[in-house]
Amino acid sequence: MTSQIDKAKAFHALHVKGNPVVLYNAWDPGSAAIIAKAGAKAIATGSWPVAAAFGFADGEKIPLDLALDNIRRIVAAVELPVTMDLESGYGVEPAKVAMTVSRALEAGAIGFNFEDQVVGGTGLHELAFQAERIAAAAEAVKTSGIPAFINTRTDIFLKAKPDEHNDGHLDDAVERARAYAKAGAHGFFAPGVGDEKLIGRLCREVELPVNIMAFAYVPPKAKLAELGVGRVSYGPVPYRQMAEWLEAKARAAFA
Repeated sequence: MTSQIDKAKAFHALHVKGNPVVLYNAWDPGSAAIIAKAGAKAIATGSWPVAAAFGFADGEKIPLDLALDNIRRIVAAVELPVTMDLESGYGVEPAKVAMTVSRALEAGAIGFNFEDQVVGGTGLHELAFQAERIAAAAEAVKTSGIPAFINTRTDIFLKAKPDEHNDGHLDDAVERARAYAKAGAHGFFAPGVGDEKLIGRLCREVELPVNIMAFAYVPPKAKLAELGVGRVSYGPVPYRQMAEWLEAKARAAFA
């Protein structure tokens, strides 16, 4: 069986600008196994679908213990690297974030998403404070001995409608990406952005591999590769499509 360290190293290697790794997000062991069978190179969870699958709303509403048990079961169900969506770290202070990261690694994860949104609020953590939180996560990774991939997410683009995104949003994102990289991040996740010019500029001006979420208005993978994207994920899309299909089939059965 491939070790957790080897899986973490392999996951890092999948992130290549211009040749993005595709992560079709899972929510439980069953969905992870199906996605692995389809040819995935790694498995990623999404906080929204995981919460929904267990009857919770997104935003760290699902208990951390339950989310971690789910990761353990996913890791046991597949041979692939598994990265976990840790939302905002299940705590505000850096020490709490570090503890959450350590627990995720103990559960078998080899990476995680970590966002700058204030859970339960409307804004983002101040840049300097978020950098401290990322540094604490990076220190926890170092202490663990597992070279986990820290994918730092900014919610700048999710806070505005897609047709309102502009160079000002991009400037803010670049500033955060550079600060996050300095704090120890390995990737930069900018869900919500779909404009080709903005994505291209983000990839050029940010040293880290950029992760784009494949919403319907986002360019196809081939174009994202041309723009220099290093990672494409699907977030809640697979779960929502599955839910629509299941509801339609159930309605047909009850008719």
